[in-house]
Amino acid sequence: MTTTTQQSSKDSSALRAAIEDFLAERLKPKLEAIKGDQEEKRDKLLKEYAPEAWIASAARRVSQIQQVTHALKFSHPDARGTSLSSPGNPSAGPSLVGTHTLTDSTAPDVVGNAAALDVLKFLRLVVNGKSILERSASADPALLEALPGDEAQSREWMLAFAGLTEPKGDHASHKLAKQLYWPLDEGGYHLLAPLFPSSLVHRVWETIRDDRFGDDAKAAREARKEKQPHARALHEYPNLAMLKFGGTKPQNISQLNSERHGEAYLLAALPPSWISDAIRPPLHTESIFGPYLNRPLFRLTKILREFLIKVKGINNVHIRGKIAELVQAIGDEIILTAARLHELPPGWSAAPDCRLVEAERYWLDPYRALEDDEFAQQRTATDWRTTICDRYGNWLNARIGGDRLPVGDPEHTEWKAALGHEIRMLREELDSHA
Repeated sequence: MTTTTQQSSKDSSALRAAIEDFLAERLKPKLEAIKGDQEEKRDKLLKEYAPEAWIASAARRVSQIQQVTHALKFSHPDARGTSLSSPGNPSAGPSLVGTHTLTDSTAPDVVGNAAALDVLKFLRLVVNGKSILERSASADPALLEALPGDEAQSREWMLAFAGLTEPKGDHASHKLAKQLYWPLDEGGYHLLAPLFPSSLVHRVWETIRDDRFGDDAKAAREARKEKQPHARALHEYPNLAMLKFGGTKPQNISQLNSERHGEAYLLAALPPSWISDAIRPPLHTESIFGPYLNRPLFRLTKILREFLIKVKGINNVHIRGKIAELVQAIGDEIILTAARLHELPPGWSAAPDCRLVEAERYWLDPYRALEDDEFAQQRTATDWRTTICDRYGNWLNARIGGDRLPVGDPEHTEWKAALGHEIRMLREELDSHA
C-alpha cells in the first residue's frame, strides 16, 4: 500500500468518525426530549439521522442555501435575485479597501432557507485541515470512500454539496433590489445592481467589536486610566453609527447577519473638524526664522537634534531615512505657516509694526503685489528666493547645532544632504508661487 493510499484511508476513517459524531450530537437532544412511550417517534428520528438517510436529505436541501460574500437580501428582506460568492476585484489595488483585501481570511456568508443551515454546519466540518465542502469541491477520494452508499451515489452527493457556492438559476435582479442606471454613449445604459459586501462588513464588525469590547482592549483602557503601559494599542471610532438588518429575525437575512445580531457598523465619512488658531502676522521682528517659528517647531527641532546626537558616528539607510523624514516634517510646517500667512489681507507687511526683511515680505505677503506696483516691481527684480533658502538653512543649523553637535563634522554629511534636499524643495515651492 502506497503512502498516498494509507493517508487517504486514514482520512476516510477520520471523516467517517467526524460525520457519525456530528449526527450523534444533533440527534442526542432530540432523543432526550422524547417521552418514554413515544417509541414510534424515536424510531423515526433514528432512521432520519442514520448517516445515509441524513446525508441524502442534506444533499437535497443544500440547494436551498448558497455560500456568498455579497448578498442581496440586505437591500430588502423580500428581494428575490442573485447573490454572489466573489473574492473581489484584485485590480482595485491595496489603496482601496474591499473584499479583495481580506485574502484567505474571508468569512463566507450563507443565504437562503434558515431551516437548512444544519447542512452548512455539516459542510464546514474540518477533518485534517480540510472541510467537507472543500473536499466535495475537489472530489476528494477520501470523502468519497467515507460517505455511505455506493460510489455513484456518493459522487452525486459531493457534486450537490460543491454547488453551495453557485448561484441558483440565472443571474437576476429584482424590483426590490437596489438598481442604478449607468449611462453609456449613444443613449444606452448599464443596469447596475449593488450587492451588500457581507464578508467585508463582518470583518469590520469583528474588528470594531474587539477594539471596543475585547478583554485586551478593556485592559488597555484600564491601564490608560491608571497611567500604566500596556502592549495593546487602543483604537477609537468617533461618531460610529449602526445599521440593523432583519429585525427580530436576523437569520432570515443571512448566516453572518445572525452571528453579528443584525448589526453593521458605519464609520463616520466626514472631514475632520477643528478650530484653528487665529493667524497672527509676524510683527515686531526682522524674521520669522526666530521666536515666531521657534515656539511651534520646538518639539520637532528638539527631536531632530536629539536623534542626531544619538546616532553621531553611525550611518545606515534607516538613519538616513529618519533624518530626511524629520527635516521634511520641519520644512512642511514652514511651508504651511507661509500658506496661512498668505490668507491675511494683502498689504499687511506694509504696516509700520512690520520689520521683516524685504525678502520675507515678498515671500509671506505675495498678494500685496496686486495692489502695490512698486512692491511688485521690486519683488520681480529681487532674488528673494535664494535669501529665504539661505535664512532657512542657517536657522535650522542653529536650532540643532551646539557644542555636542558640531553640524559641520564629516560624520554629519547625511544631515547636510537632507537639509540641502529640503532647501531645494522649498525653492521649488517658492518658484511655484512666484
